[in-house]
Amino acid sequence: MLVLGIESSCDETAAAVVLDGKKPLSNVIASQHEIHAPYGGIVPELASRRHVENIPVVIREALRVADVELGQIDVFAVTRGPGLVGALLVGLSTAKALAWSEGKPLVAVNHLHGHAVAAELDNDEQNYPRLCLLVSGGHTSIYSVDSPVSMEALASTRDDAAGEAFDKVAKMLGLGYPGGPALEKAAEKGDEYKIPFPVPNVKGRPLDFSFSGLKTAVRNLLHKRPAPKAEDVAASFQKTVTEILRAKMLAAAKQFGLKEIVVAGGVASNRYLRNGLQKAADEAGCNIFFPEPVFCTDNAAMIASAGFFLYKENPDDVRFRDFLALDAVANLPL
Repeated sequence: MLVLGIESSCDETAAAVVLDGKKPLSNVIASQHEIHAPYGGIVPELASRRHVENIPVVIREALRVADVELGQIDVFAVTRGPGLVGALLVGLSTAKALAWSEGKPLVAVNHLHGHAVAAELDNDEQNYPRLCLLVSGGHTSIYSVDSPVSMEALASTRDDAAGEAFDKVAKMLGLGYPGGPALEKAAEKGDEYKIPFPVPNVKGRPLDFSFSGLKTAVRNLLHKRPAPKAEDVAASFQKTVTEILRAKMLAAAKQFGLKEIVVAGGVASNRYLRNGLQKAADEAGCNIFFPEPVFCTDNAAMIASAGFFLYKENPDDVRFRDFLALDAVANLPL
């Protein structure tokens, strides 16, 4: 089954063709970094306008790379939320138009579900049940995953997500945009033991995350004179975030008896984080898997994959045919 996935939840315009939920035939992504860099963050209106310009281009390119015609697509899949509502509407409107014109089903996909199944792409050895640590710019959560269509939230962030904290700290340090990769690069030149940042805990919810206090600690530190080196702050901050994620991940795996772990989301492409979590999982006797970095950041292959599994679970679901009234949902829960 060929699925065309479309993703436009934030500042990446993406389209992909995936075979049977696992084999990406194409995965085209148009970035907007150069547009938002002068502002140090994403400007929703500018993002929406660029999506309108990019989306026909990336869809045509995804079909060309996959060497398929639009009429050969069996199912369309699109991100419905969460995300920037204006950006989401561009992808959703396009997907509805394509599916209606071709007389094919359309599956509305939760962006977080896409991240959670990204490990299925180009990987045949997936075991269930498993733990999924999802670490992205807008979300930091832990899920118990019984199948590609069945998952339960075990923990989430009470304030900032890890990726958001990375971006904000990078901005404080003047490292540029996008913040996550810039901070990782700066950290390579710093001393990760230089600054002992506090490790926050959420009272009554020990598996939940909180990064606002850590972010505030960085801001307060930078107000001191003399200010510490940016590279040392970046390295120490990155180390602390990794320690927090490692501790919560292992605690959840132990509490729920899960030995299979997947780490997904944009922050999961951070090499330091990958190495730290890999070592921790090995020491705990757990199997851990990270999707390829291109499938960690926002992409359409993961949306196509999630769409395939949802459609396969119940192909007669009337919602896959009666989709014209679908609307984007900025805070769509998983």
